[in-house]
Amino acid sequence: MFFVLSKIFWFAVQPVNFSIILMLAGVALFALRWRRTAVALVATAALWLVVCVWTSFGAMLVTPLENRFARPPLPDRVAGIVVLGGGFEGGINLVRGGYELNSGGDRYVEAAALARRYPDAKIVISGGSGALMLEGEEDASTAVRLFEALGVARERLILEAKSRNTYENALFTKELVTPLPGDTWLLVTSAFHMPRSMALFRQAEFPVTPWPVDYRTSGKEGIGLFVDNPVDSLQTATLGIREWIGLIAYWLTGRIDSVFPSP
Repeated sequence: MFFVLSKIFWFAVQPVNFSIILMLAGVALFALRWRRTAVALVATAALWLVVCVWTSFGAMLVTPLENRFARPPLPDRVAGIVVLGGGFEGGINLVRGGYELNSGGDRYVEAAALARRYPDAKIVISGGSGALMLEGEEDASTAVRLFEALGVARERLILEAKSRNTYENALFTKELVTPLPGDTWLLVTSAFHMPRSMALFRQAEFPVTPWPVDYRTSGKEGIGLFVDNPVDSLQTATLGIREWIGLIAYWLTGRIDSVFPSP
C-alpha cells in the first residue's frame, strides 16, 4: 500500500503535474464563476513553474543532500559493491534489449570501474521495476548485459530484482548477502539519494560505506536567476522535491530515524 500511495502522491505533487492540476482547477472554477479563486490558482501554478525553471531553487534543495555523505578514500580491500537501481531506461531496454542509460547511469559506470579495481569483490545490483503503471525491464536484469559487455564476469553478480523502492533495496539486499564482521561493502547511488539510502541500510542492519556518484550540482550555487538551462533546472528541482518528500515520508512512517540522516 505504501508503494502505491507514494506513487500516486508523487504523480500529483511533482512540479509540472502539480502546476497542470492547479491550472485545470483554475479553468474549472472560472467556468463556475469563482473568478478570484481561479485567477489565484493559475497565478500560483505559473509562479511555481517560474521558481522551478528559472531560479536556483532546485540546486539549493539538492546541494545539502549531495554534501551530506562525502566519498571516503579508496579502501584497501572491498568484499562487495551494492549498486542501487534507477540508472536504466527500463521501457526502452525491455523492447530493444540493450542497456540504455538515463541521467542516473553514473551508478553503473562507477560500479563497473570499482569492479575492475577490486576483482575479488561481489557486485549486487539491487533494483526491480519501480513503475506503477508503465512496463519496463528490471534494472538488475539489464545490468547483467552491461556488466558482461564491460568485462565483469557473470558469476560475480548478485541480482536483486524484486525491490520497487529504496526501503525494499535495503531489505532484500540484506536477505541476499550476509556481510561478515569487518567486511567493507560500498553502497553506490546518486549523491542526492545517499542520505535516505544510508539510513535505510542502517535500519536493515547492513553496514555499508557510502560511495556517492551522479552529482547534479557544483555545490557552489546560491540564490539566483537563470543559473542553468530551464530543462536541467526543472529536473533538479523535481529531484530535490522528491528526495525531501521521501525523507519526510520515511521518517513519519518510522522507516528512518531522522529527516536528514547524518554520516
